[in-house]
Amino acid sequence: MTEKQPEPSSHPPCTRLLVTRPAEDAEPLVRRLEALGFEAAVEPMLSMVWLDGPEPDLSDVQALLFTSANGVRAYTKRTSRRDRPVHAVGDATARAARAAGFADVDSASGDVYALAERVRAMRNPSAGTLLHVAGSKVAGDLAGLLEAAGFTLRRSVMYDAVPALTLSEDTATFLRTSALDGVLFFSPRTAASFVRLLAESELVDCCRTVDAFCLSPAVAEAARAYGEKGAMPWRSVRVAARPEQDSLLDLLPVAG
Repeated sequence: MTEKQPEPSSHPPCTRLLVTRPAEDAEPLVRRLEALGFEAAVEPMLSMVWLDGPEPDLSDVQALLFTSANGVRAYTKRTSRRDRPVHAVGDATARAARAAGFADVDSASGDVYALAERVRAMRNPSAGTLLHVAGSKVAGDLAGLLEAAGFTLRRSVMYDAVPALTLSEDTATFLRTSALDGVLFFSPRTAASFVRLLAESELVDCCRTVDAFCLSPAVAEAARAYGEKGAMPWRSVRVAARPEQDSLLDLLPVAG
């Protein structure tokens, strides 16, 4: 079901946005937001921990599956091999794979459902195993979607995403003084972590003047959830038409 988008609000255009992506992904996004005329602050809700391990065995692998740019980064820390085709969940992940040296890269331009559909259309179950390079926690049932179509998928956990423990004083001050206009959320985990830290810092009510910009309905659900008390009091919750960064940025008003 497609979530109905709220009507454009009458409040002034937002000028300061908070980026909640991990540090590895935040910097290029901040540069892009600044080029669009926004002020951007960074409050990573997840920190990446690269896990030690052996070089992956690709002897029976027909293709690599990456569901985030962090998967690409983790893989490149384990091995120099770039001789397998890559299926990426979205365009940003595909760009990371190409930048890492992969030549054969296909982007599903969507979510795990779109990724599974692309793999089913382009790969043959009899050609070998699919290697999904992932973190310790994954969103969606990629394995189930592909195994139902006869594929063998092996998941290799190469990194862990550790939630933030506190909000920075800068972010807390922005919220207390109504100096923050919008927050960008790219995953349910980052949204849930931010809401949790707001509650712990007694800053939930400060969100009444803040818009939540969410990559998908699942992200929006996490951004709205507030324990047993109901919904977070965001000024608005906006959901991207497609689970891609460009679509999320399309939600932003003209910087003012």
